[in-house]
Amino acid sequence: MNKQQFLTSAGLEVQTLEFWIEQQWLVPDETASEISFSDTDVARAHLIQDLKGDFGVNDEGIDVILHLVDQLHGLRRAFEQLHKDMASPPR
Repeated sequence: MNKQQFLTSAGLEVQTLEFWIEQQWLVPDETASEISFSDTDVARAHLIQDLKGDFGVNDEGIDVILHLVDQLHGLRRAFEQLHKDMASPPR
């Protein structure tokens, strides 16, 4: 989705989005002419909004939490690949 569609879906202001991209809380796909966002980016934006609004987490806390979430997803992918590798017959 393009930037405007993302802003609408995530309920964000342009300045907020620019700050979040600067902080690398969101890392959209970029081409020479535009940036694009995924449904995962929308979910991540909602997570950030919940953490800041409902839980009162400050910017430093957001950095830590998002880093931990990213590590967790990376480990899950690694375990899924390990499971696939162990399930396939040896060559």
